[in-house]
Amino acid sequence: MYENGNGKGEYDRHYTNRVMMLLALIVIIVMYVEGMLTPSLPSIASEFKVSVSQVSLVLSSYLVGGVALTPIVGKLGDIYGKKKILSISLIVYAIFVSVTGFSPNFTFMVVSRAIQGIGLTILPLGMSLIREEFPKDMIPKAQALISAMFGAGFAVSLPLGSFVSNDFGWRWTYHSAVPFVVVATIVALIVIKESKYKRPQVKIDYVGATLLATVLGLFVFALSEGPVWGWTSTMLIGMFAISAILVAPLILYEFRYTRRGGEALLNFRLLGERNVMVTNLAVTISGMGMFLAMQALTYRFELPAPDGLGKSILGTGISLVPFAVGMLVFAPITGQFISKVGVKPFAVLGSVVAALGFLFQALIPSYTITMLLEFVTGAGLSMVNASVINFLILTVDPREMGLATGMNGTFRSVGSAIGAPTAGSLLSTFTASYTIAYVGGHPITRVLPSHLAFYYAFIIAAVTFVAGIVTVLFGKEVLGKRTAKEKERKMFEAEYQTK
Repeated sequence: MYENGNGKGEYDRHYTNRVMMLLALIVIIVMYVEGMLTPSLPSIASEFKVSVSQVSLVLSSYLVGGVALTPIVGKLGDIYGKKKILSISLIVYAIFVSVTGFSPNFTFMVVSRAIQGIGLTILPLGMSLIREEFPKDMIPKAQALISAMFGAGFAVSLPLGSFVSNDFGWRWTYHSAVPFVVVATIVALIVIKESKYKRPQVKIDYVGATLLATVLGLFVFALSEGPVWGWTSTMLIGMFAISAILVAPLILYEFRYTRRGGEALLNFRLLGERNVMVTNLAVTISGMGMFLAMQALTYRFELPAPDGLGKSILGTGISLVPFAVGMLVFAPITGQFISKVGVKPFAVLGSVVAALGFLFQALIPSYTITMLLEFVTGAGLSMVNASVINFLILTVDPREMGLATGMNGTFRSVGSAIGAPTAGSLLSTFTASYTIAYVGGHPITRVLPSHLAFYYAFIIAAVTFVAGIVTVLFGKEVLGKRTAKEKERKMFEAEYQTK
């Protein structure tokens, strides 16, 4: 006999194991689709004739789409059932994964990627299902397994995707993923049962989602176009200004929406809970640091010497694998010990490790050291992601889990969406002219990212995780021996008072 995530009744071990394995598989597939693109960014930029900063929209448009769709889809899961909405999300995702590989131009690809951002809604819906179906003591291990699958997805996608892209072109990385997405969708339709908790009376905050997506979209687009238009151009300053101005009505609307009893995208009632706010800020920091560093690493590997390492697409994919292996190895270790040790020690340690890894990547650009430091930063990121989510999962009422995880996904996507164009802007702004070949005795030169671009990218990534350390310290511990003893003491006191 076990309690489920809500603290009531029995749970079906075989069913929960199937759901956990299926969600892990879906995460691997989604991460394959996203990870396979990373080594191909330079070739995509070359094919569509866009700059280093502009090609970052391939990553950030997906994330901006996720920002708009995650809270809406999470709320729809609360209203109509998480299985139904998860199935629809997978179907839409499968359609646009199929379409993106045939993109005729860069604009089409960016728009298709934005709609494909519905893939980001799959994980929050899955987490909500885990919270409903799993006993409380198994939730941290389940979350750690899902986090480990991010590493596994990268470990599969980077070498395999780069191999396909290197030999057949980046479009075939998409074509090769379609059958797996379709199979995962069919299996989900068959295996997953409908969720127990539904709230058909809840309204969806479409206005808040639109405002937030507009604010973030303008900011991200301005970041990516800055090096092209010029940082002092009227158009660029105008986009930044409109983005900043819209923040005020967004906050005001969300605050009033919450006060009227609505469940806003930025739900200030939930954000008022310390652990919810800490989790959301921590994943924002983690997402920004990760995407900023991954884009910088891709270009460091593929660009020619002296500031690049001159690797092929396949060589770049293989060179990024240590990062994924670090995530894959340390996520289950975190899940194994977090119940005894607690969330804070792992989250703080992970932030310290990631910050140091990025700092040394800024200072020591050699190939061997970079490979080693990738493993270190991957390990740190996995410890942060696998631990900090328990602040939220073990604090929020299960009936509000769809809202809470949807909002958490929004914050994670905001950080990630800012990270990619920030890296692109740095690589396009700090440049130098290099001689790459000689033809008839005449030098052939190219303007490429300089050493300073990579230095600043990794320094910023390190600073974000230092901020993460401070953020995590404000969380209220939900696991660990001390927390368990405190709960036992309170239960004993309550029982004594009853007698």
